[in-house]
Amino acid sequence: MSAKKADAGEKAFPRGVSQPALRALASAGYPHLDALAGAKEKDLAALHGMGPKALAILRAALQSSGKEFLK
Repeated sequence: MSAKKADAGEKAFPRGVSQPALRALASAGYPHLDALAGAKEKDLAALHGMGPKALAILRAALQSSGKEFLK
């Protein structure tokens, strides 16, 4: 099973995020990186398959595009 590719204008998830984390994001309704700007980090951390490494990679990717998780 592979993660769905992001549509034009939507940033794909960065390299280094594990397949279990990508599956957790997909099943929770987050199809691309930009969708995570509307999510709370603690909610993502609670997803089965999401670990601290994936969260750190996602946080850095959001910050590099001028976005962040909700507080």
